[in-house]
Amino acid sequence: MNADAEKHAFIGDVQGCADEFDELLDQLTNKLGADFKLHSVGDLVNRGPDNLRVLEQMRTRVEAGRAEYVLGNHEISLIAQYLEIRGPSSRDTLKDVLGSHEAQEWVEWLRRRPLCELGEINRQRYVVVHASVDPEWTFEDIADRAGHVEARLGNPEMDRCRELLIQNPIPGDVRDDFGRMVSCRSVQGGEWSSSGPEEWGGEAWHEAWRRRDHSYGVVYGHWAVQGLQVHPGSRGLDTGCVHNGPNRAGRLTAWLVGGDLTESRVRLFDLPDDDFISVQARHHYASTSGSRCE
Repeated sequence: MNADAEKHAFIGDVQGCADEFDELLDQLTNKLGADFKLHSVGDLVNRGPDNLRVLEQMRTRVEAGRAEYVLGNHEISLIAQYLEIRGPSSRDTLKDVLGSHEAQEWVEWLRRRPLCELGEINRQRYVVVHASVDPEWTFEDIADRAGHVEARLGNPEMDRCRELLIQNPIPGDVRDDFGRMVSCRSVQGGEWSSSGPEEWGGEAWHEAWRRRDHSYGVVYGHWAVQGLQVHPGSRGLDTGCVHNGPNRAGRLTAWLVGGDLTESRVRLFDLPDDDFISVQARHHYASTSGSRCE
C-alpha cells in the first residue's frame, strides 16, 4: 500500500495516560480500519500513571511497521535518570519503567528512536518533531541535523550518549539542535527557550517558522497550554491529557489524514481542517499550575 492510499493518525502527548490512549486507538480503528499508520509526536511517558502499558503498545506497532515514534523531552529525562545524570523531580512518574526488570532494554530501545520523522503524504513533505525546528531550517537541514543527534544518542557506546546529555550547548552545535527539537517553545533571533513568549520574550517558534513559507509541514506537541493549534503548514497536537484537573479539561487528540482530500484542502496542511478526534481525560492527573505544562 502506498503512502497516499494509507490512512494516517498523528497523536499528541500521551504521557502515561494509558486508558485514554487505548480509547483513542479504539476510535481510530473504528474510523480508519485496523491498518492505519500511527505517528507519535513523543512524550509517551511521564506525569501519568501507566508508562509501560503505553510503551508496550507503541513498540508493538513500531516493530510491526504500523507506527512511527519520535522522542520527546520526557523520554530524554527517562534516559538521563537511568544513567544517573539527573534525579527525579517531584512530579515524575517513571518508576514503573526504571524499576522494571526490562529497564535497560527500554532505555536501549528508546535511545535508538528518531528525533524527527520525515515523510510525504499526498505529495506533500512533512516533519514530525516533539517540540520545534529552527524557523530557518529546510527539510534537508532537519534530516541532517537530526541524524547527527541520533548518531550520538543511539551510539553503541553508552558513554557517547552520556556525553551528549551532559554537554553544554553552543548555539548551532549538535547539543543545541537536540535541545531545540525536544524542548523549544520560543525563539528570538538565533536563540531559543523552553519557556513561552510571555515568560521569556520573543515569539512562538511556529509563528516565526510560518513566515518563512516552507514547502514542508510540521506536526508537533510539547505545548499543552496552547492547546490544539491548526494553522496553514502546521498542526500542534498537545491538548494536555495529563494536565486534566479541577481547573482544566485535558484531552488526548489525534489528527486524521489519508485518502482523497476535500476540494477546500488541496494540500495536506491546508485549511479548513476538522479531521480531529479527541478523548476526554478520565482522571485528574498532574498539577496545572504555571504556564508551561511540561
